[in-house]
Amino acid sequence: MSDPFDVPVRDGSIRLGQFLKLANLVESGAQAKPVIAEGRVLVNGEVDTRRGRQLVVGDVVTLDGQSARAVDAEGFDDGLPW
Repeated sequence: MSDPFDVPVRDGSIRLGQFLKLANLVESGAQAKPVIAEGRVLVNGEVDTRRGRQLVVGDVVTLDGQSARAVDAEGFDDGLPW
């Protein structure tokens, strides 16, 4: 399993289905529903089948060996000069 990459979220929380799309772990929101329902998504190392689950800063989501961590958008530095 790879180290999680950081994904900035506004307001400190986001729903699981939305996060999968934002993190580019799925191509569309419609694709998120079946992968979650099939039990392929881990949240902090445990299977979660709730598409509406509220993630908070620090939560790690894993799908098919790729992991993404929710981080606060306020202090996020993407390394870009602008």
